[in-house]
Amino acid sequence: MRAAIMRDAKIVVDEMAMPVPSEHEVLVKTLACGICGSDLHALKHGHDMVQTSLETGGSFVMDLSKDIVMGHEFCAEVLDYGPNTNRTLKPGTRVCSFPTTVHNGSLATVGYSNLVPGGYSENMVLTESMLLAVPNGLPTAHAALTEPMAVGLHAVRMAKLNKGEVPLVIGCGPVGLAVIAALKQTGVGPIIGVDYSAKRRELAELMGADEIIDPSKTSPYEYWQDIAKYDANGNLLPIEPFSGQSFREGVFFECVGVPGVIDQIMAGAPSKGRIVVVGVCMETDQIRPLTAINKELNLQFVLGYQPDEFAETLHNIGEGHVDVAPLITSTVGLNGVAQAFEELADPERHAKILVDPTLPA
Repeated sequence: MRAAIMRDAKIVVDEMAMPVPSEHEVLVKTLACGICGSDLHALKHGHDMVQTSLETGGSFVMDLSKDIVMGHEFCAEVLDYGPNTNRTLKPGTRVCSFPTTVHNGSLATVGYSNLVPGGYSENMVLTESMLLAVPNGLPTAHAALTEPMAVGLHAVRMAKLNKGEVPLVIGCGPVGLAVIAALKQTGVGPIIGVDYSAKRRELAELMGADEIIDPSKTSPYEYWQDIAKYDANGNLLPIEPFSGQSFREGVFFECVGVPGVIDQIMAGAPSKGRIVVVGVCMETDQIRPLTAINKELNLQFVLGYQPDEFAETLHNIGEGHVDVAPLITSTVGLNGVAQAFEELADPERHAKILVDPTLPA
């Protein structure tokens, strides 16, 4: 089969052996797979990802000296079954899946493994019990966005929001947009989206942001304070005697992953504010702890999603509660993956590029 392979820190298209489903696994045909920011990180910072995973028990434990087929945001079609499977879903059924499998007795992270290929390939093997049938009528491309949208749902769930909070989302790339979509489902607000990119601000509004800010023109933290001075009914909050000011509670989602952003948010956040770090910074960063101590800030880091959140996200997309269509800005075949990695560096051009391995070479 053909695949776009990460080899020697480059993406090359080549032939490789068809995967064979082991016990409890299913052979599938990849129909669509999104390119994730983590894949871009893996190509550029793969050794750092692996080393940190080894030190912390993370899932990026691949051997970079060997071929790796990335791709974990996928929709696929059931082809055949391995041993000891229930065969509940008929061949031809479109499915999504939590991207892990147990292949020949070893746990593998689909898309970051030497054991199994990810979605930048014509075929994959997946664990049968983790398959979710795509709801009838849901376009394949939309189903493939279940995984990245589940990241946003998990971040919002971990934030444990209350109705009185005013959320500020810093960075409106795919991660920030997923957070905004999940926030919209909770009913909290107003939701404020912040990004330098005009295209991303436009997408933030489409995904549910009530207010959008260009930080080159307006301080997002001052803007947040102007809004948070009022309660949910529009009444000005009374001044607190000790601080001389009063705001609604604030939760700030860091969705950029660039050094310095966390420290900037800490400086701009109000007393008792909460910061949820969703963006993945691949470099050493610095913060000033005294800033957080003086304000009694809460700093929380989140990763991925739970299986129930993944399933809920597919349901929400299928039922039309979350419209992911605006996020898809291009679709390429396997031969276009390398170029797509480069083009994703321009936020004005793309949000989510899908890979369709069925497209002709």
